[in-house]
Amino acid sequence: MSLQHYLSEKAYVKIKMKLTKTNHFKVTAKVNGTKGKFIIDTGASNTCIDINLIDKFKLNPLNTDTKASGAGAVNMDTQIAKKVQLKIGSWKSKKNKVVIFNLSHVNQALINHSSNPVDGIIGADILKKGKAIIDYTKNNLYLK
Repeated sequence: MSLQHYLSEKAYVKIKMKLTKTNHFKVTAKVNGTKGKFIIDTGASNTCIDINLIDKFKLNPLNTDTKASGAGAVNMDTQIAKKVQLKIGSWKSKKNKVVIFNLSHVNQALINHSSNPVDGIIGADILKKGKAIIDYTKNNLYLK
């Protein structure tokens, strides 16, 4: 059975990913009904949104004692938003939790490599929830 046949049988949604100049995959997603650009990052434990975009994505942040680290930055203050609606392609999920923190270090690295900045990161939490399959050959993300 081909991958395409298996995925259609299992009711997966196909989402086209764009490969950036930095070799990251990027998708357009809607957060609480507002479009944004997000990197797909299987190594990020949580889905994250930049702290400067709280109003844009209509988030209700709660303070936490948790510190974030990644992509060269450490010990960053975070906030959490709960009950966040997420739509990637035609895949939808309600009641998601996202981590909010300053992603300027991520965006600066992208800009330094002639790539466009992003609004956030789709992490392993959402990929696991959607039973993600990534087709690196055809640049497709499949979520169920």
